[in-house]
Amino acid sequence: MEHASDNRELGDGRVRWRRFAVLTVPAVGVTAALGIALAQGALAASFAVSGQQFKVSAASLTGEGFVQYGSVDVNAREELIPVAVTAIKEAKLHSLCQSVVTSLPVIGDVSLNLTAGQKTPVEATNLFVDATQLSGNAAFTNIEIGRDASTLDKGPADAQGMQDLFAQQADTVAITDLKQTAWATNAGTFKLSGLKMTVDKGKKECF
Repeated sequence: MEHASDNRELGDGRVRWRRFAVLTVPAVGVTAALGIALAQGALAASFAVSGQQFKVSAASLTGEGFVQYGSVDVNAREELIPVAVTAIKEAKLHSLCQSVVTSLPVIGDVSLNLTAGQKTPVEATNLFVDATQLSGNAAFTNIEIGRDASTLDKGPADAQGMQDLFAQQADTVAITDLKQTAWATNAGTFKLSGLKMTVDKGKKECF
């Protein structure tokens, strides 16, 4: 989160950030605690993440039922990866771009790009994004900052973190000029209008 001096209070209970950044999970103590919780079943990783992060951008995102909290992903080598989970019950994204760059022997860098929602927005339900970076211009309605992660109740049914960890939630969220770097995304439904995929030599990223 940015310092309080960067926040703008609005009369209807909204808070607006000119430059919005997600909470950062401390890498040592919290990772150890999350690892213990994962082993005991207090947290559940839905799948082993790859060894590559990917980038996602959108001209705008609007959503209902927003929550955000610290958690952990696990890769195939059972290494723990701290992330900030953003979960939204219902989301719409305009001009969505997703990119990942892979370095291959002999060939070099190869870029996979997906685009969608240029005319009709991309629609998702029960959307979860496990990110390490997020920026944009954001506005929330009825936001609660500093809520215990285990008591979140505005997002998807399974969107809760560990007890005593920092979290925030809001009735609605709107972000323009969205840019994020993530390890994983999953959703109950994901409808991509005007989907286009390209594979190119070299480095071609969304941002």
